[in-house]
Amino acid sequence: MRLVALLSLLFSCTSNTPIEIVLTATPYDLHFDQLSNVWDEAVPLGNGMVGALIWKKEGKLRFSLDRADLWDLRPMENLITPEWKYSWVYDQWKKNDYKPVQERFDVPYDKSPAPSKIPGAALEFDISSLGEVESVHLYIDKAVCEVKWKNGARLLTFVHATEPVGWYRFEGLENSLSYDLIPPAYNIEGKSEFESPVTGQDLRRLGYPIGKISKNQNSITYEQEGWGGFKYQTDVINVIKNGVMEGCWSISSEFPGWEKKPLAKEVTNKNLQIGLANAFDTHQTWWGNFWSKSSIQVPDTVLQKQWHLEQYKFGSAARVGSPPISLQAVWTADHGKLPPWKGDFHHDLNTQLSYWPAYSGNHLEEEVGFLDWLWNYRDTFKKYTKEFYETEGLNVPGVTTLTGQPMGGWIQYAFGPTVSAWLGQHFYLHWRYSMDREFLEQRAYPWIRDVAIFLEGVSEVNDKGIRKLPISSSPEIHNNDRDAWFAETTNYDLAMIRWTYEKADELASEIGQDEEAAKWKELLAQWPDLAVDDEGGLLFAPYAPYNESHRHFSHQVGYHPLGIIDFSKGEVHQKIIKNTIASLDDFGSSGWVGYSFSWLGGLKARAFDGEGAAENLRIFATSFCLPNSFHVNGDQSGKGYSNFKYRPFTLEGNFAFASGLQEMLIQSHTGIVHIFPAVPAEWKDLSFDQLRTEGAFLISAKRENGKVVKVEIRAEKEGTLKLRNPFVTTDFQCSMDYHIDGEGVLLISTSPEDLITLNIEP
Repeated sequence: MRLVALLSLLFSCTSNTPIEIVLTATPYDLHFDQLSNVWDEAVPLGNGMVGALIWKKEGKLRFSLDRADLWDLRPMENLITPEWKYSWVYDQWKKNDYKPVQERFDVPYDKSPAPSKIPGAALEFDISSLGEVESVHLYIDKAVCEVKWKNGARLLTFVHATEPVGWYRFEGLENSLSYDLIPPAYNIEGKSEFESPVTGQDLRRLGYPIGKISKNQNSITYEQEGWGGFKYQTDVINVIKNGVMEGCWSISSEFPGWEKKPLAKEVTNKNLQIGLANAFDTHQTWWGNFWSKSSIQVPDTVLQKQWHLEQYKFGSAARVGSPPISLQAVWTADHGKLPPWKGDFHHDLNTQLSYWPAYSGNHLEEEVGFLDWLWNYRDTFKKYTKEFYETEGLNVPGVTTLTGQPMGGWIQYAFGPTVSAWLGQHFYLHWRYSMDREFLEQRAYPWIRDVAIFLEGVSEVNDKGIRKLPISSSPEIHNNDRDAWFAETTNYDLAMIRWTYEKADELASEIGQDEEAAKWKELLAQWPDLAVDDEGGLLFAPYAPYNESHRHFSHQVGYHPLGIIDFSKGEVHQKIIKNTIASLDDFGSSGWVGYSFSWLGGLKARAFDGEGAAENLRIFATSFCLPNSFHVNGDQSGKGYSNFKYRPFTLEGNFAFASGLQEMLIQSHTGIVHIFPAVPAEWKDLSFDQLRTEGAFLISAKRENGKVVKVEIRAEKEGTLKLRNPFVTTDFQCSMDYHIDGEGVLLISTSPEDLITLNIEP
């Protein structure tokens, strides 16, 4: 049931033609009785490139303005030294003299304020004359925030879906509101202080000159210089007439060598001529198309609402042509400091999890922006591979800047040897979910092939012909101690390596590169199997059992998401999976953060444990998220789910949640489609529409009274649909010819645009 409230809002475009805009409230919206007084509980708006947080600070309405490519790109000087080599680290590790490594490569990340994502500015309105707020509402279907005051005044604001501009409109004003652009705290008085990169370093440590603010009758422009020729401009412009104050804002950026783009002032002047009503028309068209891609209906209201909010944030943070989703995307911290962990790109988990829901959620278009970025900086990554690892092929720094440069940090993960392998899974998944042959040949296979070349070059072979890494790690076991390097290849690294060679073989064969396929098959055979304990399941590494509660489930990536270990592969694999998950449960969640619960939801869904998946996703949603749905890592519930109580906001847990719920509803990672594979027994009535599977099938399904009654499949490509019989009987109707194999799997040959309907007669 949808709670519908129709709000007819009349706006005037440049021709003064009235246009009616209808906003529809749903149970999944954000609704508050007052504006938040802290930035990380603000209402989020965004379009992948620019974003805003709507809240109140010291009595003023505040728009925290952001742009994804606002970066201080100064290099890490400690990485420009002869010692910056994997071989040197290995030598120090062998000598048991590891402190120099930590001091040279780990510590500078903590101490240096940059490179880092930086905040934009804040737009503040003096709302003291408006009195008490009546309500704050985010309409997620159209990505619009509305604020109402008890005196009848109203604010409507949105960030345009495709243009680098935000809009606002105040109605019912007796007098115009004063407003100002507030620069970040680059130059406030006082002595700058060193703080942890988790809480955020002092912005004054960047050493920026004082920005320039220019004002005229109806606009304000703020211009800020950063490091190395970087500049950005923030502009706001508005018109006031008949109790209505309407305007727009934008942020532009420039850096030597970047493509020249319009300045913010040019963007706002152009858009003011277009008018809010016309801008809203194209804005709502984009969001209407976004929401039409897929939908779900589950009987758990907590999970249902959280899923919609995750879809909304994904649509607000991911775009083709914009940078990938960083730790905070377009919602950089507005607390006078740098963002948590410098707002960078962490590739030892964060970016990977952030794009998980794009595949079955049918949002490949937004996911392509991540792959484009990785591909565009491939030469940068190869240079890093050659310099640090002294070998050919492709690896990616585990922590990078906007332009793909290494940033350092705990080097076991910041310079981990299998980062590019996990990123390669996203190239593979895009191929499997789209079946785009050109993408396979020009991007997916070339990326995975280059990773395979690197892994061959960086590994060593013993006298028995078995390969290993000189030293290996498992994020983030033993933090950054010497013991965080293992003498034997960890299950984390080994799973990435085995997956890479398996898929390199598969894709090379697919495109007719038989000699290369044979090479990858031969190399795969030189690596050992994953290390397993008969009782505890997957280990950290040989002779290193899972023996602590830890936030990063790195030891079991061979199960989820890579699928090297899978329930479909028989009793041996099933026992490993059950024991692995049991070990996670037995050691408990004291060392977990929010994304751990999201991830465990996916693990349990893959094990067909619907109750366990739902329970962990519910814990995430209720205990590790703020009222605006932001994931803040630490336990906010006071129920003791985790020893971490802090609240650094990052996004990967949010998006892993959406993926976990989708895995409960549909799975296809084995090549066989499973409908409702992991739903709790009490979920009698549920459905989904247009979830995507491997093989490029769009599937809708409905379950009533605990039984599937209808499945509809649209094929995008020619192929064979393999569908586990979703009904409790073989007495069903199918609109196309099929046959059932010995495992109870329906096989249906399809052509592009075929529509297949299966149902049980009423």
